[in-house]
Amino acid sequence: MERELWKRVYQMVIDIANGSSIKRAVFDDAQIVLVYLWAVLHDRPVIWACQKSNWPIYDWRKQLPTPSTMSRRMRTTGFQNLLRAVEHSFTSNMPTHLCRWIDAKPLPIGASSGDKQAGYGYAAGTKAKGYKLYAIADAYKGFISWCVHPMQCNETRIALELLPNLDHPGYLVGDSVYDSNNIYDLAATKGIQLIANKRKRGSGLGHYKHSEHRLRGKELLTRSFGTDLLEKRDQIERMFGQLTTFACGLKPLPNWVRTKYRVENWVRGKMIFFNVWRTYVSPNKI
Repeated sequence: MERELWKRVYQMVIDIANGSSIKRAVFDDAQIVLVYLWAVLHDRPVIWACQKSNWPIYDWRKQLPTPSTMSRRMRTTGFQNLLRAVEHSFTSNMPTHLCRWIDAKPLPIGASSGDKQAGYGYAAGTKAKGYKLYAIADAYKGFISWCVHPMQCNETRIALELLPNLDHPGYLVGDSVYDSNNIYDLAATKGIQLIANKRKRGSGLGHYKHSEHRLRGKELLTRSFGTDLLEKRDQIERMFGQLTTFACGLKPLPNWVRTKYRVENWVRGKMIFFNVWRTYVSPNKI
């Protein structure tokens, strides 16, 4: 399966990059991205992918960048833009589902890690150090909007960062964490109705003015249509499960993936292979 995934990703990177690079560079952007994705595919550090002995024998004639070259080029805009373009290329032509889901997945690291950008926060009922993957998922397209932040970041605030990336009307389903007037209003500007369980206990919402879109969301939960959508919120949990359990999926962060930008690159690399896996290798998962 890894060979099939790699063949499709390799061709897509070459097609999208179209020879783009920085001035006077020995290696173009496609070569840098491919070396990085080769490391991601095999859950190895970049220095491993810079050694010819770790590539198929028919690739031994190719010159590979040094680890220091990879470190410099991975911080450039060209590398980042190409990685994003490849991620979205496999699902850009797919239809958008009427209903999408929003949630977060913890990415813990060791408590003794020296990563100063990681933070402490709640992770599956306990406290841990690390990062979180905040995401909005679509049944057809997979994870259509996501970001990585330290573990302690508030999910309500991050939702306001993710929503502007949505470009189709419909419904967005989340748990009670997202039951906030600001999120309802921002979603409405995109033609999206948020549906979430009530945050506070009791029969009412509190004695202050509420967003009309929040009130409409609560009214929908009194109907079978709204409750059916809410019951399917576990779809994003299943998608997180698929992301982490397929052959080269997003396992616990390895020791060499530390600091926010490295975690983002690693997650994006895994997202690329996840999109290929869902689209071509296991389309019945869509």
